[in-house]
Amino acid sequence: MKSSPLRLSLVSVGFVLLFGCSKSDPPPAPPPPQVGVMEAEPRNVPLTRSLVGRLSAFYSANVTARVSGVLLKRLYTEGSEVKAGQVLFEIDPAWYRTVLDNDLATLAQDRAAYQNDRVTAERDHKLLPVGSVSQQTVDDADAAERSAAAKVKADEAAVEGARVNLGYTKVTSPITGIAGQQQETAGAVVGNSTTDAGSGGTLLTTVEQIDPVYVNFTISAADLITLRQAQSKGDVALARQDKTTVQIVLPNGTAYDQLGTLDFSDVAVNAITGAVNLRARVPNPQHQLLPGMYVSLNVDLGQRNDVFVIPQQAIQRDTAGPYAMVVGPDSKVVRKDVDVTDSYHNDWIVTGGLHTGDRVIVTDLQTVHERMLARATPWGKPNEGTRLSQTGPAPASGSQAAGNKS
Repeated sequence: MKSSPLRLSLVSVGFVLLFGCSKSDPPPAPPPPQVGVMEAEPRNVPLTRSLVGRLSAFYSANVTARVSGVLLKRLYTEGSEVKAGQVLFEIDPAWYRTVLDNDLATLAQDRAAYQNDRVTAERDHKLLPVGSVSQQTVDDADAAERSAAAKVKADEAAVEGARVNLGYTKVTSPITGIAGQQQETAGAVVGNSTTDAGSGGTLLTTVEQIDPVYVNFTISAADLITLRQAQSKGDVALARQDKTTVQIVLPNGTAYDQLGTLDFSDVAVNAITGAVNLRARVPNPQHQLLPGMYVSLNVDLGQRNDVFVIPQQAIQRDTAGPYAMVVGPDSKVVRKDVDVTDSYHNDWIVTGGLHTGDRVIVTDLQTVHERMLARATPWGKPNEGTRLSQTGPAPASGSQAAGNKS
């Protein structure tokens, strides 16, 4: 059976088309991915630490009974402000008034005896030259006068002691501040025995001065050594103690509206915690801060010098540690291992691994890998990036150029 000329022509055309397709060039390679970069520039940033502290009163004084007796009444309103010297409690003064009256009577009696002995001694001194009395009589009169004078001094001291004890029956506030809840009710027997709680007497209440207040916190000895070593190298400038500020964050998450100032740094490391105790003084005119409250605080210890502040999304981590992807001068992506020491706002502080002018990739990190080409556009400037992407295709890699030539 013979093939028709039409069928032979179609077969020939098919072979020609198939052969022609096999000899065509491969499709052009896709352009390098576009990434947003920021140029690394050294800068100085505040050196801060986020810590936890506890508030304590600026002054705190225990109000104790200094004499024994029955507590008659409380003379202040619990939780109110009291002044230094204000009477807070009254102890039954009857016994101490009686003791004072007895001592006053003894003093009067001994003063009369002293006056009599003094007159006798003066008379004997006048009679001695005429031989009316002996020298022994004069000496005895002088000795009696001196003994009477000493007894009067002792009586005066006893009277003063009795007056002091009588004054202690009115228990006063040692400082100006907020008086707390009373610890003993009227009718209770209080005393000054050293076996009682407190500083040798029955604790009646506590007065605290809470404007300003102290915030006590600690910093690890390792951190302190690191900071001082960095200061010696010039990487860190630590503030003076009176220039170190503290920002308190209240338990409800709001920032306190006044800054505190560091006023104490211990010279020894706590053997139990391995930390150094620090204390700051914070104004508290509205009494928002209460002793015993735990607060968060940001401590401004000075500033870091010549560090790089890099957005957090630009720093990645793997088993080797933190690193950043950088677009090199030849448009190839390079991995750089970095030293990340701390954060500043929403950024990382990089102290090593980067150099001034490095173009750090911030966005589209998932589209690139090491040693591939990338088109760098300024991060945060989409209009500029769009303009750059329209200037023409990126240069092809060596393998792509070779493919095109074939």
